[in-house]
Amino acid sequence: MERPKICLCLTGKTLAEDLELIEEYRYWIDMVELRVDYLDRDERLHIRKFPQMAGLPCILTIRRKIDGGQFLEGEASRTMLLARGLAFAEQDIRKNFAYVDLEEDFHVPSLQDAALAFGTRIIRSAHSMEEPIKDIPARLAKMRITGFEIPKIACMPRNLTDVTRMFQQTSSLTPGQQIVCAMGPLGLPTRILADKMNSFLTFVSPPQAEGICQLGHIDPITLNKVYDFRSIDKNTEIFGITGFPLKATDSPSIHNAGYRNHGMNAAYIPVRAETIEEALEFADVVGVKGFSVTIPHKESVLPHLVEQTGQVREIGACNTIVRTENGWNGYNTDAEGIMVALKEFVGIKDLSHCRVAIIGAGGAARGVAYAVKQLRGKACIFNRTVTKAKRIADSFGFKWATLGPESLGLLDKYCDVIIQTTSKGMGASLPATEENDPLYFYDFKGTESVYDIVYHPEVTPIMHRAAAAGCKVSNGYSMLQYQAYRQFKYFTGVDY
Repeated sequence: MERPKICLCLTGKTLAEDLELIEEYRYWIDMVELRVDYLDRDERLHIRKFPQMAGLPCILTIRRKIDGGQFLEGEASRTMLLARGLAFAEQDIRKNFAYVDLEEDFHVPSLQDAALAFGTRIIRSAHSMEEPIKDIPARLAKMRITGFEIPKIACMPRNLTDVTRMFQQTSSLTPGQQIVCAMGPLGLPTRILADKMNSFLTFVSPPQAEGICQLGHIDPITLNKVYDFRSIDKNTEIFGITGFPLKATDSPSIHNAGYRNHGMNAAYIPVRAETIEEALEFADVVGVKGFSVTIPHKESVLPHLVEQTGQVREIGACNTIVRTENGWNGYNTDAEGIMVALKEFVGIKDLSHCRVAIIGAGGAARGVAYAVKQLRGKACIFNRTVTKAKRIADSFGFKWATLGPESLGLLDKYCDVIIQTTSKGMGASLPATEENDPLYFYDFKGTESVYDIVYHPEVTPIMHRAAAAGCKVSNGYSMLQYQAYRQFKYFTGVDY
């Protein structure tokens, strides 16, 4: 059975720019969509030549502003441009547009007849930029006016539940007879798992594509090299990571490389969910076999587990769940990951001679506190909400304090190793500020070892400031790797 095609969306201002992008990504794509609405006006006059220059099947699209595009000149002008793109058809159909995208409310019989006569298939599209489209099968059937169209639905989900409903509604459709995708970051699973949605294609864009990235497009190299898109089929086992906002994660690169090296038909994807309940519902519908659980769901997932390890119970947080016949089993690999990473970072076999400051009191902090205890360290938990800090500290016999200038005295006593466990600094740029540096009020002496569990960016603001003072610093990538290797074993039963 033919798998979904990869279609590169071209949004350059000139045809030359678009052709350069095709050459850059040709190996990774099957076809392209020429977004004429992004072209400079003079460039639009030459679109008829584009399919021959591209050397790939091309979709002709002129998207209106109301449908998420850039075209504002009105329907008469748009009709003329579409006619220009379809005119003077060549006998060699490879020199013609293979497809033309016409919205479901756009009916110009002469254009439709020309497309049919020239062998150009019509993609009949419906876009909803504010909310999901209900009853997708019925809407798709309504758009098949002549029976030759490929109906397309693209909509903006409000939450992960909307995405889950899309997977439910497309599961019984005939493969490859429609295009369906959810826009925005929430919709990324629909693009990676296009085969499971029975979609004819999935859209990709260059990382720098203006105006497109916010629609949730993924770049073609990532789709292929990280997610092995061309290997995903109906039998592919699905794993993933869930959290919110989940703006950046390297976990897919680690896990998918493991599946690839072992020859496993499996894929690991990001699933952005505001609540753990949404993530578990998605897992039930799509058939997810296991999840890495990250901020803020490491504690809220606990009531949904049928079994959990003693480590999970002692830590009070879970970062790994695996589906069984009876339900979800829970594990915590954060503690193991941070133990190995800390020993490597500090360069000693344990922390028995160290006083450790743990910054934050979330699920990650619980795993870190457990690890520090196992490594025989003494610690103090610092957090803005002091009751949360006290709860963790009491569990492990540690000190606790508020996270602010009033606690500088205690911080000075517990600063041999500082472990930053909050999301502050994630995706942040320099310089360090009160908003991106949880220890903005602390002046590093240069003797501290600072470990930040955040790994995007590679150097966080707190790390940059600490390094400038002469401190030894590390981001959390090593922890990510070690905990991921253990998760891989839980997911697959084999060593990474």
